[in-house]
Amino acid sequence: MMFLQYAIWGAWLPILYPFLLGHRGFSLDQVGAVLAGGAAGAIAGPFIAGQIADRFFATEKFLALSHLAGAAIVWFLASIDSFGAFLAMSVIYGIVYAPTLALTNSISFHHLPDRDRDFGKVRVWGTVGWIAAGILIGQWLAAKHTPTSDDLAVIEAAQNAGRADAFRLSAILGVVMGVFCFFLPHTPPARTQGSNATLKALSETRRQPLLTLFLLAVPISVIHQFYFVHTSQFLTLVQNRAGSDSIAGAINRVFGVGGGGLMTIGQMTEIAVIACMPLIAKRDSRKWLLATGIVAYALRMAIFAYLPDGSAGLSLAIAGVALHGLCFGCFIFVAFMVVDENTTPDVRASAQNLFNLVIVGIGIIVGSWFATSVVANWAQSDDGTMDYTKLFGVPLWMAAACLLILLVAYPSKAKPAASDQDLYGEQGAER
Repeated sequence: MMFLQYAIWGAWLPILYPFLLGHRGFSLDQVGAVLAGGAAGAIAGPFIAGQIADRFFATEKFLALSHLAGAAIVWFLASIDSFGAFLAMSVIYGIVYAPTLALTNSISFHHLPDRDRDFGKVRVWGTVGWIAAGILIGQWLAAKHTPTSDDLAVIEAAQNAGRADAFRLSAILGVVMGVFCFFLPHTPPARTQGSNATLKALSETRRQPLLTLFLLAVPISVIHQFYFVHTSQFLTLVQNRAGSDSIAGAINRVFGVGGGGLMTIGQMTEIAVIACMPLIAKRDSRKWLLATGIVAYALRMAIFAYLPDGSAGLSLAIAGVALHGLCFGCFIFVAFMVVDENTTPDVRASAQNLFNLVIVGIGIIVGSWFATSVVANWAQSDDGTMDYTKLFGVPLWMAAACLLILLVAYPSKAKPAASDQDLYGEQGAER
């Protein structure tokens, strides 16, 4: 389930920005609008998917129908060339797909006996799926859409056009996922409660540590969006400038071109971090794990902002991408665990979707607009050249501010919801 869930997303998300900007010819403002429109699903998710899964409809069936519908939608995104139509279809796809991200977490938590021990072993396959899709697209671009030419503009244009195939791959994976979900463990709604699950979950987020976590989620999501909006094009430039010397040539043979394949290095380190999480989560406090993730965000932006040219720059860029494992594993992955262990069992699907609303909904909407219409327009020169020192310097200082807020406001000792003490014992309560 996790492999397919994230392969569907990983096939097209890293290449969306250069595809829209470089091939469809959309403006920065239009690209930002499309990216923000796709996040609308995370806004609708808590009020649709969470309530349905918690109260009325088996989670596995909801996932199956959502993915089958999403596969049909994303197939058409490959051929749509007008801004208005692409924006409308992106919004519809976001409404269908985004809630499934939280519900795959929810169905896992429902059936796993030990969250700390078992969830990482399941969730890591989502990362493997993302890697497989990204490398496949990178190799496809290298084999089918990279002409032999000394003109970097010609190469870039061909690669941008070839990125349309990423949407078609995502649609095929979506059909497979939709059929597969019908065979997932049955996860019925909790019919014992008559209240609105979303409203109850919302009331539970007003206490610590969830209050600080939800407040930090928006700026962290904005920083995260800087990475996913700009890194594919940034790495494409770094790879093409590095040429075909021994280092760059070896890297391109493994990961392909176009940036997306190279970005999967971040998912590889994510696997290592999540694999260690069962031991780390029991040993270290949630506060310090979250702080480690924020530090990694800041360091990655610093590397990108001050990158040299040539093979040395490519090697440092890979180091920056590799920090994604700590960024995701120590902040976003741990944050979903914090949400789950600090809410009561009958509203956990809704609580997961509420956090999804903030991290994948509000944060991406704000981040898409801020990273394109505001900061990218400011960092771009009149001839279209991007000043990446200015561009990545903004999220660098945002991450530093978030770290300070976490250290001051997040409680050092946070207890889970009262009912969890019965489920997990005193060790769970002490976390």
